Amino acid sequence: MSVQQATAVRTLVLDNPEDVRDAAAALAGGRAVAHGFGNVYALAFRPDRDTVERVNRIKGRPAGRTPGLLTVPERIPSAFDWTRLPDDVPWQQVRSLTEELLGLGPIGLRGPASDRVPGTLAADDGGVRTVRVLAPGTRCPSHAFLGAALGLTGGDFLAVTSAHRSRPGRDGEPAHWRADGLAEEFGAEPGVRILAHADEEAARRRHPFHRPTSVSVLSFHRTAGHTRSGLPALVLERHGSLSADHIRAVAATHGFGLAPAPHAAGPLVPRSYGPA
Repeated sequence: MSVQQATAVRTLVLDNPEDVRDAAAALAGGRAVAHGFGNVYALAFRPDRDTVERVNRIKGRPAGRTPGLLTVPERIPSAFDWTRLPDDVPWQQVRSLTEELLGLGPIGLRGPASDRVPGTLAADDGGVRTVRVLAPGTRCPSHAFLGAALGLTGGDFLAVTSAHRSRPGRDGEPAHWRADGLAEEFGAEPGVRILAHADEEAARRRHPFHRPTSVSVLSFHRTAGHTRSGLPALVLERHGSLSADHIRAVAATHGFGLAPAPHAAGPLVPRSYGPA
């Protein structure tokens, strides 16, 4: 989508500093911002309970649904309590693995939540307080927007969820990767602003290993046993944009195996759009 097209549908543009400031102010004021997120779009918003419940209702989800945590790359480590990893999971190796995955592109990471994570962004998993960080990766230009929004909200973290409405029986609706479709779905919603990629094809080229769908989610707050070679197996909670084979190969270089969660479905399917 070009800057001209984005203007035509009254969206803001991710690489325009004035638009970034406007979007950050909208988020700080309580709106959700559907913004470029790696090679797709995601909804970012304040993590206070009222805003979380309002955005869940906009999406058609239960008001109490726990969103993901979003922040700039340098603050991601502070979302996790590295002292609460399983005994056979060295934190230094997990840190190096997550840094490599973030360098590739968008990824989801679930681990033990630090005390700094607000209750709206934390979830209990078998007695472990966890947080699911959803990150656009270090190649995405959205960090200027995220930094500006954090500066205005005065916190370390934002809330984030996929950019689509949930429909009855279709909670796995694919995320949007085109701003025109995003505008069609959310453009009339007063509680949502749109901050589009300046060039969507370029956004996808920046992430050649990722399909245009919701992120894969890797968890490390518990393991799924060990591989035949004795490596602790981290858990793939969701087959998303980065393939399981690619994550497995990266994990192996850091001393880990990979096992899909029992509930993990097959790879997510990107959203299909009709003729323009």
